[in-house]
This record gives sequence, structure tokens and C-alpha cells, in this order.
Amino acid sequence: MKILLIGGGTGGHFYPLIAVAEELNRIADEEKIANFKLYYMSDGPYDQEALAEQFITYIPITAGKMRVYFSLQNFVDAIKTAVGTVGALFKLFNLYPDVIISKGGYAAFPVLVAARILRVPVIVHESDTVPGRVNKWSGRFARKVALSYPEAAEYFDQKKIALTGQPVRRSISYAATEGAKEFFELTPGIPTIGVIGGSSGAKKINDALTSLLPGLVQHYQIIHQTGRKNFEETKTDVEVLLSDDTKRNRYKLFPYFNDLQTKMFGGAADIIISRAGSQIFEIAAWGKPSIIIPGSAAVFHGDHQRKNAYHYARTGACAVIEEVNLTPSVLKNEIDLILGHKDHYDAMAARAKAFYKPEAARLIAAEAVSIAFEHEQ
Repeated sequence: MKILLIGGGTGGHFYPLIAVAEELNRIADEEKIANFKLYYMSDGPYDQEALAEQFITYIPITAGKMRVYFSLQNFVDAIKTAVGTVGALFKLFNLYPDVIISKGGYAAFPVLVAARILRVPVIVHESDTVPGRVNKWSGRFARKVALSYPEAAEYFDQKKIALTGQPVRRSISYAATEGAKEFFELTPGIPTIGVIGGSSGAKKINDALTSLLPGLVQHYQIIHQTGRKNFEETKTDVEVLLSDDTKRNRYKLFPYFNDLQTKMFGGAADIIISRAGSQIFEIAAWGKPSIIIPGSAAVFHGDHQRKNAYHYARTGACAVIEEVNLTPSVLKNEIDLILGHKDHYDAMAARAKAFYKPEAARLIAAEAVSIAFEHEQ
């Protein structure tokens, strides 16, 4: 049995596929599936260690980004996409998997074109309230479409959809219950704010937070993951702001988290400030109240981050601050409101935990295996 995973370009595409791969490997072991093999096809491996841990063979392809605005790079990328589609057709023909699981994105497009030509069955997973262009298109011929948010259902054939939730890797789906504060060298009993910008970071969140630091460290501890590209700039700003502060050790700065750090972060933070991407589901899995700051519609296709954020807010699990309203004073007021009222805090935590669907990866994996068995016959 051969199953191909496609998508990529961001952690929001890649890591849910790894979560599904974990469950595929478990099912293969439980059902003793002979010659079971997993493959990942994209324009880059993204995280080679994660692929190796799940025994996934990486197959490179060429893919060009599909921008919605004018750019001379569009012409170059159109050629790359055409070349990548021809290459994907030959590679897919040689591999001929029993089923494909797609997260969408520009890197999935050439493979999906080839899959449609070769009639390889496809499962699509959509993480957002508004699907991207590749998922909208591929959902038309996909066998099944798995959704993280019910709002996305209107874009797909109702007979194909299943509200599974978002796959989260088991290694980070449970926050550390012991040793998390010690791991970050924090002081027990002082409320801890966690800020996570993801792999690419969130400069506006970083800027709003750092301007508050002299006041925040008087009452709180902060764990701040800036994103790699924003780390040095933030570090420089913080060194100036807290240079003479006796409580500067209450602020912990990181460019990126590995799995262990992520698990510990989930355990150490009492409240989490985040974008409105796949991090929402990790925060929900940990059962932590949050302040969600969606990216602007100009950056995120279909304004999906704002819609994701407000869907989550309607459950009562988070507060939302839109970027246009993101000022240091507004952010500080939300932090104080949540951490200063225990009943409100406890209710948010319970609603966050209720939002999380722990069986998402297993459901998608089981459906893929079922289709693969059917395809083999």
C-alpha cells in the first residue's frame, strides 16, 4: 500500500500531514498492512527530521507560487508550475499511489493535476473557514473533503465533506503537566504570558508586546517565540527596553520552538497570544485561554484568519483583537481582563478544550486506508 502526502510551503500545511502520517503508521502496524509506504511530494522537504521519524520518503517536484496580484515573478512561476506539472505526471505515474492526501497550497497543484489525469483518488483537508484556491478546485474531484471549520462546508459538495477538525501531532497535543515552568526557568506562582508567532513570526504582535515589556514584567512572566526572521530585531529592542530592569529575567525570548519546547510552552503559559492559523488548534488542545490576533486580509487569502478567529471566539475560548485595533493599551487590557478574573479564565479554558477534536488525524488516516484498500483491488 502506497499513500502520498502533498502540500507544503508552511508549517500549517506540513505538520497536519505529519499528524496524519503518525496515525497512518499506527493503523498499518495494527492491521499488519504489508508493504506499507508513505511518500511526501513537494518543492521542499520542509522538515527532514519529521519526515524521517515517520518513515516518509521525500520526492521533490517543481512548483511556482500563484499570486493574486500583478508581479513579473508570476510569469516565471507560471513556467515553473507548467514544468512541475509535467514532472509530477511522470513521477506520479511511476509511483502510482493508492490514495493522495492533500493539504492544498501551490506545491500541491502540479501533483493534483497529475492525479486527476491518472485518476488517483484524493482526500483534501481544509484547515481554514475559507478554503484556498487549490483546495476549492481539487475539492470538485476529490473523493472526500475533511474540514476543520464548519463554515468551509459551503464551498464543497455536501456529500463529500466530513467535519474532522484539525490534525495535531501527538507529540505536542498534550501540554507538559510537570516541569514546564522549570524548563523555561520561570518563577512558580507568577502568571505567565505565552506569545507564539509561528515559523514566519508576526512583527506587529512582536512590536505591540515589546512596547509593553517594562510594565508587563512587573506583574507577569513572558515566553516569546518571535519567528526566526524577527528574532534579532526583537532581541535588540528588548535589550534596550529592559537593560536596567531588575525583573528582566521574567522575559524569555526564542526564535522558534522544537517539539519539546512547544510542549513545555503549552504547559508553562497561562494565556497565549497568537495568530489565527493552525496554532488555534494546538492552543485548544492544551485548554488555554488565548488572545487571537488575525493577520490582515491583504496578506491572508479570503480574510480567512479573521474568520477563523471569530469562529473560535464564538465558542468563548478566546478574545480577538484585529490588527487595526492592536495597540499596546488594548493588548494590556485584554491580558489583565483574562488573567485577573478566575471564573472568566476557567470558563475560557474549558471552552478551548471542548473545541479540540483529538480524533481528527485518526479519522483522516482511517479513510485514506479504506480508500487505498479499495483502490488496490
